[in-house]
Amino acid sequence: MSRVVLWLHQKELRLFFYINHKLQHSILQYILNILTHLGGAVFTIAATLSIALFTEGNLSKTGWQAFAALALSHVPVALIKRIYPRLRPYLVLPHTNIGKQLLKDHSFPSGHTTAAFASMTPFVLAYPPAGFILIPMAFIVAFSRIYLGLHYPSDCAAGMIIGTSAGYLCAAFM
Repeated sequence: MSRVVLWLHQKELRLFFYINHKLQHSILQYILNILTHLGGAVFTIAATLSIALFTEGNLSKTGWQAFAALALSHVPVALIKRIYPRLRPYLVLPHTNIGKQLLKDHSFPSGHTTAAFASMTPFVLAYPPAGFILIPMAFIVAFSRIYLGLHYPSDCAAGMIIGTSAGYLCAAFM
């Protein structure tokens, strides 16, 4: 491993342990176990499809863009998880604090984070004031994935990039 990669890996592990160990609190654990589902397939698909189907005009169009961004962003996530089968932190790192739902698929990139950013981006582009709520919520999903021991910070960073890119592409070309 090169010195730069090793240095980055050490920094990532420090950040992971800080979020996963030092910030632990029962109330935060309870809240993040709920909010992490804002990036799940059930919520993001239901929310974007509901907006697309049950509203009109620009809001409906934005709902379709967000739904398309979810679908588009799923492709690279699925491919990368197969190509780079990174084990989840709780399977590798001893004493990792974990949430209620343990996952068996690969860690990189974070699908929940990708979905949160993919579905949020078209709405923020179409309705910038919505960003004051949607952007922090997407970051909370990413943070929750690390806090709950399911992802490394780089998993979430990759999800942010993939999701935002997919959201931007769908908003720009639909």
